[in-house]
Amino acid sequence: MNRTDRLYALVEELRAVAPRPRSARWLAERFEVSSRTIERDLSALQQAGVPIWAESGRTGGYTIDRAHTLAPLGFTVDEALAVTTALGMLASSPFATSAASALRKVVAVMDEPKLRETAELAARIHLLDDGRAAEVVAGLDGALRSGRVLRIVYRDRAGTETEREVEPLGYVGKGRDWYLIAWCRLRDGIRAFRGDRIASVETTGERPPRRALTIAELDIAYGEVRSLRLGDDQA
Repeated sequence: MNRTDRLYALVEELRAVAPRPRSARWLAERFEVSSRTIERDLSALQQAGVPIWAESGRTGGYTIDRAHTLAPLGFTVDEALAVTTALGMLASSPFATSAASALRKVVAVMDEPKLRETAELAARIHLLDDGRAAEVVAGLDGALRSGRVLRIVYRDRAGTETEREVEPLGYVGKGRDWYLIAWCRLRDGIRAFRGDRIASVETTGERPPRRALTIAELDIAYGEVRSLRLGDDQA
């Protein structure tokens, strides 16, 4: 987690438990940094005008004024329920960690009555899995954003492992399974790598030329591929 993300996450953590305080030691363990780093971060936030203050004493720590930070999100209950459900369905995807973080941020900035109603409704929604354990390999979620070549260890159906250098082009999700679509330098072509068969991921320093990817190149034998469009009508 870089410093900018950590500063935002610190604010959200304090908002989520306000008016109760969090100690610098607790926050340091939560974000896996030193207490001194946390104190510097909190000082920077205070200097930027974020209403954070320290409470002294054995049970003291840092707290925030929720009323003077982020305004509540203007989600309706139905919208909040849809977001909660969608993020929950990503638990076995490359975006599992980011989805959980996003859900915490949504919860932190919703007004209390709508949050309670959304939570009550969400408890009635159940996802049916096929019994396989979710296997999410760290490093897949940022593959597209980094724009770097990945060095992966991939396991085929027979369990044979090969090391490959791949150029990430996209993802395809099908039910519980997620595939990394990439140009495979070993096979000299576009391949789909199922997420639960990727044993390890290492990001290299190489940034390859951008390759175009069309739906036809995916060679999907069945089903219909639907692309996501942020801000467009999805109906």
